[in-house]
Amino acid sequence: MRFGINSFLFVSPFVTASTKLFSQFKKWGFDTVEIPVEDPSHIDPVAVKAAAKKAGIAVGSICACMGPGRDFRGNAAEQKAGAAYIKALIDQAAVMGCPSVIGPVYSVVGKADAVEPKQQKVEFALVVKNLKALAKHAEKKGVLLCIEPLNRFETDFLNTCDQGLKLVKAVGSKAVKLHLDTFHMNIEEKNQAAAIIKAGKHLAHFHACGSDRGTPGNDHIEWAPIVKALRKIKFKGDVVIESFTTDVKVIARAAAIWRKIEPNRTDIAVKGLKNMHKVFGKK
Repeated sequence: MRFGINSFLFVSPFVTASTKLFSQFKKWGFDTVEIPVEDPSHIDPVAVKAAAKKAGIAVGSICACMGPGRDFRGNAAEQKAGAAYIKALIDQAAVMGCPSVIGPVYSVVGKADAVEPKQQKVEFALVVKNLKALAKHAEKKGVLLCIEPLNRFETDFLNTCDQGLKLVKAVGSKAVKLHLDTFHMNIEEKNQAAAIIKAGKHLAHFHACGSDRGTPGNDHIEWAPIVKALRKIKFKGDVVIESFTTDVKVIARAAAIWRKIEPNRTDIAVKGLKNMHKVFGKK
């Protein structure tokens, strides 16, 4: 099991020059870095791979940024744009030797409204159709698509582990797995550990976030049962700290971070990793 850090904590957008962060992430003790690629043109995957190798850190995952216009349950143009974007991320991941493209790979983030059951079925079918096509490409490239349920304020489409599993099973590809996040589960799940156990072999990626989007382990989440559950299902994926601060204005606005949650963002990374090592029993 590897521990990673999402670069949104320090920069947006991530561009090739942002790889200067890699050496610091490595010094702090992270095994992997998770890169949100807001636009594929922002990075040269060959250069990013070389920078990661030089720093001694792995690019563990690319985080899909499903912004306006990228929506598998939207109109034809939005579906086409979303598919082209994810396909490009899969290609970049393959070049970088990155195993996973993760996140809400189904709809634009922030689209959250009451949808009638009949329309829900239509939208679900559209997402499955788009993901099946992308899954074939991902299989050829040896890359996983890890689907993340978000909380009810960020999407009305996929909120729980049960809903995520339904989607993963409907797509039916070895390249499509589930991605769970403690921040979203803290809002949506009755029991985080039970959700992890239910996900079982389908769980391939995990975000460790504080209950308030701050430092994991410096919050009210019960981490011991979560760790026990991950060990019970023999989880082999990365555990990534994905927390946000007011320092990166674009992400703060998108994630509704209106106040300083921690004294500084370095604490979130350093103390968060220390807390994760403690709860997971890693020295």
